[in-house]
Amino acid sequence: MLVHEKERQLTPSDVTSSEEHEAVNDRFEAIVEHLRREWQLYLMLLPMIIWFIVFLYKPMYGLQIAFKDYSIFRGIAGSPWVGLEHFETLFANDQFLRAIKNTVTISALNLLFGFPAPIILALMFNEVLNASYKRTAQTIVYLPHFISSVIIAGIVITAFSPTAGIVNTVISWFGLDPIYFLTQPEWFRPIFIGTGIWQEAGFGSIVFLAAIAGVNPSLYESAVVDGANRWQMMWKITIPSILPTILIMLIIRIGNIMEVSFELVILLYQPATYETADVVNTWIYRQGLQSGQYDLAAAAGLFNAVVAFVLVMTANTLSRRFSRTSLW
Repeated sequence: MLVHEKERQLTPSDVTSSEEHEAVNDRFEAIVEHLRREWQLYLMLLPMIIWFIVFLYKPMYGLQIAFKDYSIFRGIAGSPWVGLEHFETLFANDQFLRAIKNTVTISALNLLFGFPAPIILALMFNEVLNASYKRTAQTIVYLPHFISSVIIAGIVITAFSPTAGIVNTVISWFGLDPIYFLTQPEWFRPIFIGTGIWQEAGFGSIVFLAAIAGVNPSLYESAVVDGANRWQMMWKITIPSILPTILIMLIIRIGNIMEVSFELVILLYQPATYETADVVNTWIYRQGLQSGQYDLAAAAGLFNAVVAFVLVMTANTLSRRFSRTSLW
């Protein structure tokens, strides 16, 4: 019996199992040693992890009211399930369909005009040789990013005022009648897109300036030897070198295509411009907080999130397939 047990301890499977067990122990000890050595870094990371859990993951529990007839008296758990009834209500609602159309239109225009703006600005700053002028210009264009959306909206409303706004003052110099820009639906989108570019283009150019700073200087030196001018160096060296950064930023932008700047829209729009200004987020705000239809608003928010997820996955896949650049 003892001989049999001794032979069993020497089988290859037992030896392999023992080696795997030792390897697991070694990895565990290495992790513990790493945590003990770098505990200060993980301690600094802790507030961000708590923030994510409290404000991003915990609220996901409430998403289930999109499939319930929610009652604040019964609570989330006590409210009855209604399946996809709220989604059917959404897609039968003309105002919600109009909000989707406005969101996609504004986001497409913002992508068309707003996305290239910081790239062009970064390329222009890269060509400025006077350091003091460059710093002053950068400070001026970065500044609007740090101003509250409320103040930005106040400046825009004042500038386009029909009585004392600078825009209508200039128009009156040419003998034309003042225009009530912010009460006419056809003017909302140009004003909103222009305001967004003014506020964010300067700050957004920082990413592309950092990418330009990483371009190998020997490429420019070789181009100078070959007789290339600044314009040719920009097209043949700078832009191709920062193309991966441009694609990454484009993927991120596409992922946020359903997230039109809520604060700015709600500060600039009014019932007279709902036709072109009402977006999904403002519709959710009115239904959820003003009308108290939390379940319907949750269904709209969930739809918004699913569309954004599909868009960012598609953009990332296409980018990886055609340019070998992707977020993951």
